[in-house]
Amino acid sequence: MSTNSGNSLSPASDFATTRWSLFVHLRQQEPAVARAALAELCERYWFPLYAFVRRKGHEPDDAADLTQAFFAKLLEGNALATVDPARGRFRSFLLASMTHFIANHWRAEKAQKRGGGQLVSLEMNFDDGESRYRLEPSHQQTPERIFARRWALSVLQQALEALATEMTASGKQKQFETLRGYLDDSTEANYAQAATTLGISEVAVRVAVHRLRDKYRRHLRVQVAQTVDAEADIDTELRDLLAALRSE
Repeated sequence: MSTNSGNSLSPASDFATTRWSLFVHLRQQEPAVARAALAELCERYWFPLYAFVRRKGHEPDDAADLTQAFFAKLLEGNALATVDPARGRFRSFLLASMTHFIANHWRAEKAQKRGGGQLVSLEMNFDDGESRYRLEPSHQQTPERIFARRWALSVLQQALEALATEMTASGKQKQFETLRGYLDDSTEANYAQAATTLGISEVAVRVAVHRLRDKYRRHLRVQVAQTVDAEADIDTELRDLLAALRSE
């Protein structure tokens, strides 16, 4: 899938306002704003960390406790001041932070009664997380590869949801539902069947698919931009995420 695009959905014009950049640059001046930006990213991308912890060998309850305790620790005021902007990507920052947390803090956190202590208010459904984790490939992928793969899938899902919202708002929900299966340009598309469903010509379907793929790529770049600290990192992060999806 090509990821280069240059239109109004590109994050270039207002890159400094993306969530990870906002957090990195404002964490000392406006900690409440920075914490809110970070919390939103955590809500979106907690599951890759849960999968990482599970693949490390922790049982579901312990993995849930550990992930929850990690975010509670991460979002408390003092922890925010220690973030190194040079780490750049939110994905890399989270993985390194969780690895450090497991090595240095889990024993103390585990001593607390399950559900005790100060918990971060995030929408993390660990029952759903465990169901999703059980769908992971059964072969022996490393925890780091599981994390990268689940992160990539989370980014793709965020882009798909943003695209669905855009298409619905423009009155093209039926077109989106009919053609969403053709977003992957390696998919063999049945244009004749789609044309019949939508009541348009095959030529019009091909044009619509091309435009839909273009919109999806743009949304994908926007989602990736939320998780890196420099515009120059977007393409590199996209390549890394797509590579993670191919590393089955």
